[in-house]
Amino acid sequence: MSTQAQPVLEATTAETREISGAEVLLRGLLAEGVDTIFGYPGGAILPIYDALYDFKEELNHVLVRHEQGGIHAGQGYARASGKVGVVFATSGPGATNLITGLADAQIDSTPLVCITGQVFAHLLGSDAFQETDVINITAPVTKWNYQITEASEIPGILAKAFYIARSGRPGPVLIDITKNAQLDKIPFAGYEPCTHIRSYRPAPVVRPQAVTQAADLINQAQRPLVLWGQGVVLGAAEREFRAFIEKSGIPAAWTILGAGVLPADHPLNVGMLGMHGNYGPNVLTNECDVLIAIGMRFDDRVTGRLDKYARQAQVIHLDIDPSEIDKNVATTVAVWGDCKQTLPMLTRQVAERTHTAWRQRFAEFQAEEVDVVIREALFPTSAELTMGEVVQQLNELTQGEAILVTDVGQHQMVTCRYARLNESRRHITSGGLGTMGFALPAAIGAKFGQPERTVVAIIGDGGVQMTIQELGTLMQTGIAVKIIVLNNQFLGMVRQWQELFSERRYSFVDIQSPDYVTVARGYRIEGQSVSDRAALGPALQAMLAHPGSYMLEVMVAQEQNIFPMVPQGCSVSEIRLK
Repeated sequence: MSTQAQPVLEATTAETREISGAEVLLRGLLAEGVDTIFGYPGGAILPIYDALYDFKEELNHVLVRHEQGGIHAGQGYARASGKVGVVFATSGPGATNLITGLADAQIDSTPLVCITGQVFAHLLGSDAFQETDVINITAPVTKWNYQITEASEIPGILAKAFYIARSGRPGPVLIDITKNAQLDKIPFAGYEPCTHIRSYRPAPVVRPQAVTQAADLINQAQRPLVLWGQGVVLGAAEREFRAFIEKSGIPAAWTILGAGVLPADHPLNVGMLGMHGNYGPNVLTNECDVLIAIGMRFDDRVTGRLDKYARQAQVIHLDIDPSEIDKNVATTVAVWGDCKQTLPMLTRQVAERTHTAWRQRFAEFQAEEVDVVIREALFPTSAELTMGEVVQQLNELTQGEAILVTDVGQHQMVTCRYARLNESRRHITSGGLGTMGFALPAAIGAKFGQPERTVVAIIGDGGVQMTIQELGTLMQTGIAVKIIVLNNQFLGMVRQWQELFSERRYSFVDIQSPDYVTVARGYRIEGQSVSDRAALGPALQAMLAHPGSYMLEVMVAQEQNIFPMVPQGCSVSEIRLK
């Protein structure tokens, strides 16, 4: 993967004076360009919150209803804005409630700096009230973590945290600060941002010979295929990517976190990869002669059975993280480096081509998919509403300008497949971890990150109940997030698997729901529920036109399955249309 270059921050200047560690932290956040913090106070982080009282004009603190909601909001903010998300939590359960979000951010390469309070340093290891060994607990799910026990450490460690979180392959960083370090006063003359750590090399040195080898393979290829992922987005390399594929004429397919880099209607965009991806790119992955992976990690949901994945192809892998090279798929040529740098180097050396006959193969598969799957999904003849037609009508009303935030499940795959995404950072979802409950708080964060955009959270009836308390955050902040609950009265993705592979033995997947509209109105949020086709369009229009947050429940077909589908344990070329 790759990451967007960040401007070098100027060191703050101030007359030397003694201030608390808590104030040092907040001044450091301001120097790093932070404008929004998502958090929940508690005893061990109380000195930081006390200092925050004097910074209310400069730092917007969003009080969430659960720490998991806070970190998902931080993720949504980071993914929408391209900045580092910042999250506060107290010690013990406050810190442990961040774990799911840290794991989610780690696997999806989301830059976060999480600050947790901790008991006094002299109490560490004594099982004091709300003491937890947060450093060892979070080590596997953070890019870096550190426990501060003295106030003097705060400015240097904070600067290092932001540098690590945003540079190279981005990720979450956690700083645990003991209460004495927050309270103690130290001389403070200014904040010096970090621009270099001797033992840390965020971007590998590009090897020009590897770029030349990759170009030679591409120029000889008759059936090349590009697979791109979120690394293109993180590297802000959309323009460079487009120049590369348009010169080379290579059809390109995307992972769900890479959606939007190419407009949906671009002639070289052949669709989504993976378990519920498009027919052509999945089947033809096993027929291409050169496979060019750019900023993606060959996740198992993309590859299916590895021993049957692209065995015929020579593989070129462009990535900023050397640990991804050869991790899952053997690479013929590895091009290490930031793709914003490596793609122009490659583009200069590839020949202009069109690959007309090869691209026609994708068009043929797409036509078959339209006939068997897509037409009925988007323009159904059945009486019941489908998830696809909801997304299709939303496309027509928003024209691809809204930010869509999805949870995890059938609605996620439908939205990924059918949303009209014309720019990157317009679709935010939990990709690698698959965290139910992600969408509502992440949509709140996305709205703070891009306040001028319409933000629509598309959620299943299972996921929305996991973090529904964050409606309180919407109520208190007054921001406008549009919420669509696609209610099929099932845990739909699990039910689909039980139908297809467990002989319809529906084991604990029929989930009852509250009256969502009534619940929303309890939080002073307007809404309505629809179940018939004639009401759907006007309801979507009313939702988008409403000046505040809005809850729209859409009752959809209970047993609709999402196709195409690559069954678990199968090759991508064994993808099923029905």
